[in-house]
Amino acid sequence: MTSDIVTLAHGSGGRAMQEFIRRELMPICDQELGRALEDAARLPFADGWLTFTTDTFTVQPLEFPGGDIGKLAICGTINDLAMRASQPLYISLSLVIEEGLKIDTLRRLLGSIGAAARENNVAIVTGDTKVVGKGQADGLFINTAGIGKPMMEPLPGVTRAQVGDKVLINGPVGEHGIAVLVAREGLQLQTELESDCAALAGLVADMVAAGGRAIHTLRDATRGGLAAVLNEIAAASGVGIEIDESRLPQNPAVMGACEILGLEPLEVANEGKLVAVVAPDAAPQILEAMREHPLGRQSAIVGEVMEGNRVTLKTLYGTSRIVDMPSGELLPRIC
Repeated sequence: MTSDIVTLAHGSGGRAMQEFIRRELMPICDQELGRALEDAARLPFADGWLTFTTDTFTVQPLEFPGGDIGKLAICGTINDLAMRASQPLYISLSLVIEEGLKIDTLRRLLGSIGAAARENNVAIVTGDTKVVGKGQADGLFINTAGIGKPMMEPLPGVTRAQVGDKVLINGPVGEHGIAVLVAREGLQLQTELESDCAALAGLVADMVAAGGRAIHTLRDATRGGLAAVLNEIAAASGVGIEIDESRLPQNPAVMGACEILGLEPLEVANEGKLVAVVAPDAAPQILEAMREHPLGRQSAIVGEVMEGNRVTLKTLYGTSRIVDMPSGELLPRIC
């Protein structure tokens, strides 16, 4: 996709964003440390290593069932570090506040930020505040950076998936994106939906304890959903991936909403779901550890890494279809 202007598609997590990053952003990144396209960078420090990530959060509405932009910012930063098997330690917090935001709303969001940080034993240590004119910031934008300590070596990486590896996920997909969309549009559904917004570092720590180096790749399925993550892994590792629809955990309310709205559940964003690619002999014990954690009760082995270069889905009818990298404008203002 080429364009003379930036569009919403360039930030939606799909093909347009990936091409934009490679064409416009990668050339200015450090050739050795900044071009891995990982959730967090692995950096040398003193006699060891640390991990470092940064992220910006923009969501409408600012508060939604299951979370808000404050909880989202802390959990999202923790998760980016966790996907490199790192224990989150420190977070910076910068706010861009739109003139007119109610102080009571801001206080609630700051309270949510503080609660999420305390619950996950991370310290907010520095930050910045800016106020911009009315209509310039969608209420509130939050930027964070996070520092973590690796729990294992080598770190999981997007290039490390191997043929024969098993693909695991810790629960149903699409809950965050659909919950935000329903709240934003005021849609009336028979079942109330909540975002899956959660910090995954504790779950990952249990997985590392159970499987260690057998964990080859970890990725949280945010913008672009499961479809984007699987395609990123397949492309970076030079492999194919097949997932089995019958093994995918499902939230019936999400599936029903996607059917009504004409959305592909595999492309809808999550904020509490990870994809793990692990050595086949270690998959059973890693799965067991995941299911014993509160955020992994519905974990399942959903697929396998294959020869080839495509992501495919084995359907409930026994047929197979290609799961492509999402393209075009997906759901904006969700993370």
